[in-house]
Amino acid sequence: MTSQTTLTKTRLFAGQWEGVLSVPDGAPAPQIEVVVHDERIDDVAVAKMEAPGDWAVTVPIPPEVLSDGVQIFLIRDRATDAVLNSFVVMAGEEVSDTVQAEILLLRAELDMLKRAFRRHCVETGAA
Repeated sequence: MTSQTTLTKTRLFAGQWEGVLSVPDGAPAPQIEVVVHDERIDDVAVAKMEAPGDWAVTVPIPPEVLSDGVQIFLIRDRATDAVLNSFVVMAGEEVSDTVQAEILLLRAELDMLKRAFRRHCVETGAA
């Protein structure tokens, strides 16, 4: 097992994203949250697997968040705000090219970094 937490996609099937969360031996599973458009997705399941340190993660894709365009789902550790994985759903009108999806993903990751930096400044007393 590695010393780092990883979340690896296994499949997207029947409206659910599925993956395996690997944590260091003996560490508890992180509290997972999934957000799309700053809205939290309910009913995310994290279940212990047979292999030590592995957890099955299932993310339902609610129909109400799907619309024309690009929706970016960020799977984060709630305690640290670290993005463990992400996935994009494009629907409806054809998106001109994947650059738009990349820009939206970068924007979401930049927002996460800004929050982490601000929290770091508060915790360390930096100006």
